Amino acid sequence: MADGEVFGKTQEGTSIHRFSITGGGLTAHVVNWGAVLQDLRLDGHEAPLVLGFDRFEDYPAHSPYMGAIAGRYANRIANGRFTLAGTQHQLDQNFLGKHTLHGGSKSFGKQVWEVLLHGDDFLTLALHDPAGAMGFPGALDVTCTYRMKIPGTLSVELSATSDEPTLCNLAHHSYFNLDDGGSGDILDHRLMLTAAAYLPVDEELIPTGVVKPVGGTAFDFQRARTIRLEQEGEQVPYDHNFCLAAARGPLKQAAWAQGSSSGVEMEVWTTEPGVQFYAGAKVAPPVPGHGGRTYKPYAGFCLEPQVWPDSPNRPYFPQAVLWPGEVYRQVTEYRFSRT
Repeated sequence: MADGEVFGKTQEGTSIHRFSITGGGLTAHVVNWGAVLQDLRLDGHEAPLVLGFDRFEDYPAHSPYMGAIAGRYANRIANGRFTLAGTQHQLDQNFLGKHTLHGGSKSFGKQVWEVLLHGDDFLTLALHDPAGAMGFPGALDVTCTYRMKIPGTLSVELSATSDEPTLCNLAHHSYFNLDDGGSGDILDHRLMLTAAAYLPVDEELIPTGVVKPVGGTAFDFQRARTIRLEQEGEQVPYDHNFCLAAARGPLKQAAWAQGSSSGVEMEVWTTEPGVQFYAGAKVAPPVPGHGGRTYKPYAGFCLEPQVWPDSPNRPYFPQAVLWPGEVYRQVTEYRFSRT
């Protein structure tokens, strides 16, 4: 199925298509490379709500996972190694030449997905990831549905099955800016996270293994406050997992954010036990974004619902093992409104 407009071609010559879905006061464009949410607009608010590029070729060349589905394992696995069912597996080490990030250098966010179904208000994409890809055991079959719901809701519905024991930890990776689409920064956005604990990380952004209460720290967003917070004259470079629960569960609110000047608000609801908050400190692509915007550090922030990072090596973290006969299911909703 290949309706939608041609958005570009891969280096191998595969045509990439862009699809439009609308509903609930939202309009989205999704491309079948990386299952990327390329653009998202809210009626009455002129600027895009997410960072993105207007040309396809800028995605494989310069995108820091903008709008992509991260997998087979979102976030980091220390040293790219884990043991499952008595067998040790070595993964692609694409982060600092040492660790695995978002599933490796040829991850789900950098592959061409098949379009299964496309309606006015939804798009379903599928990906087959063969056994051994990036070092992961078992073949994984994944579907991703973007669905518009009333009022102002973009639902991201993910499912997967495997023929062998494997890891499955998927995450939607949009960069949000609720004010000006990324012309300015998001530091004066207000943010609330429902998490009472977070995961401290080492200098290589790998969790130390400690689960630390947020109270009395720079990571306390239990009451809404601005993202802007300086320590020793520098903005705190948030890129941490916030702990929502001990396991995947019913849909619940994880976050609330509000632009500093637009009146646009966003709630994040998810089934996942964690949410990675990345404030976008390293955003600085060398090419323009939507409408010719120049994206600078902190142009957008990410709220990535997922299993906690490095869980295969931390048995007391929520786990991401998918067994044959089981179905992985995640639902995450981004709910938008204007005040």
